[in-house]
Amino acid sequence: MYTIEVSFSPVLYDYKLTRDNFITVIVDILRATTSVCAALEHGVSSVIPVAGVEIAKKYKKRGFLVACERDGKVPDFADMGNSPSDFLKEDYKGKEIVFSTTNGTQSVQKARDSDLIVLGSFVNLSSLSEWIISREKNVVIFCAAWKNLFNLEDSVFAGALTEKLLDSGKFVTQCDSARAAIDLWDHAKTDLFCYLSKSSHRNRLKHLVSDSDYQYTVTLDSTTVVPVLIEGHFENANH
Repeated sequence: MYTIEVSFSPVLYDYKLTRDNFITVIVDILRATTSVCAALEHGVSSVIPVAGVEIAKKYKKRGFLVACERDGKVPDFADMGNSPSDFLKEDYKGKEIVFSTTNGTQSVQKARDSDLIVLGSFVNLSSLSEWIISREKNVVIFCAAWKNLFNLEDSVFAGALTEKLLDSGKFVTQCDSARAAIDLWDHAKTDLFCYLSKSSHRNRLKHLVSDSDYQYTVTLDSTTVVPVLIEGHFENANH
C-alpha cells in the first residue's frame, strides 16, 4: 500500500512526513496547472517552468514564447498571461512556452526533492489518477495556494484526487489534511462551479479570468493530458 499526504500551503511542504519513493502533485487550479493542461492539450510541445521574472526575460531575449503573471497581472514583456484560453492560438502548436507565475512555478522549485513532479487540475483528474496509480509510489499533493495562505480551490481538488486514489484500493492515508480535503470535496462536488465561486482567489481574479475560462477550470475530465516534469520541461505523459 502507498501513502497519500496533502500539504495545504508551500510553507508546510518542508514538514511533510513522506520522504522517499514519492510523486509530488502540484495543484494551482486558478490558474497555472489548469493552463498547462490546456496548453499541452492544444498541441504546445512542452512548458518550461521558471521561478523568477528575470529568468523569464532572458528566455524572451533568446526568442522563446513567454507566459508570465505576477499578482494576476501580465508583465509588459510577456507574450501572454496564464489563463487557459491564452494558450489556444494556432501558431503556438509545436512550440515550447516558458511559464512563470506567482504561486505555481515557485512550487515546482520547492518540490525538486520528489521522484516525479506532475500537475493536477479538475480538467485532468481521472487521467492523472490512473497515471499515479500505475506508478506505484507514495503521493504528496502540494497545494500552491495563494502567497502561502490556505486556499479553497486547490484544497478541494486535493480532496477529489485523494478520494480517487483511495478508491483504487492501493493507497492509504493517515494525514488529517487529506481527510479534511475529502470533506471539502464532498461539499463541493455537487456544484463545483458555484462552490468555488465563493473562493477569495476566484473573486480576486474575476476581472482577469473570463467566465468561459472559469467554466473550463471547474469542468471535470475534459482532457487526458498528464503534465510530467522531464529534464526541466512539462510534457504530456499520455502523448
